[in-house]
Amino acid sequence: MYRIVILYEEAPDSEGYADHVERFCQPPSGGVFRHGRVTAAPVGDAHGYYAEFEFSDKQAFDDFARSEQFMGAGRDVMERGWKLSSVEFVELS
Repeated sequence: MYRIVILYEEAPDSEGYADHVERFCQPPSGGVFRHGRVTAAPVGDAHGYYAEFEFSDKQAFDDFARSEQFMGAGRDVMERGWKLSSVEFVELS
């Protein structure tokens, strides 16, 4: 299983994020998108928001990570001024 994990410094505005999700966060067949508010951290300040794409196989993950849709999502986040803490690619064993 493969994931793209995205952590935001602060929660984006709900209306803008709904538009962002509709336009950029619909993964192809074999993929799932989840997101939500981070509620706490055991130490230090918590991130403001969490999002992830999950893929059952490497080919679907690779195709999406290289897609214009995913690149467009990154551009949209920057244009809206949302600050990301990190974007990470994960292979689960």
